[in-house]
Amino acid sequence: QVQLAESGGGLVQAGGSLRLSCAASGLTFRAYAMGWYRQGPGKEREFVAAISSSGDRTAYVDSVKGRFTISRDVAKRSVDLQMNSLKPEDTAVYYCAADLSLPDLVGGLVSRVSYWGQGTQVTVSS
Repeated sequence: QVQLAESGGGLVQAGGSLRLSCAASGLTFRAYAMGWYRQGPGKEREFVAAISSSGDRTAYVDSVKGRFTISRDVAKRSVDLQMNSLKPEDTAVYYCAADLSLPDLVGGLVSRVSYWGQGTQVTVSS
């Protein structure tokens, strides 16, 4: 059974930082591209960042480029999202995602993504 367990969410002031972590189990971690999506209040779930199975390619939505960094640790079977210079519009539930296809993970179609975590709340106050 595949499980993606997120941690690290919380409340932070605008301009602050948070680091999200996702621990993966039940899948061949090295084979999967990993990523993060988010869903803000009243909004659809959207792609945020992804990293290839080998870790050599990353992708970000334009609104977080230069502020967020995704990384993966094969030994820990985890993927992290370092979020700096946070803005109130970053407020959302952040979901860890996994798929064999990096293009499908980046494509933004929720239905194309194989596995999801339960989500962790990030709230940025102004």
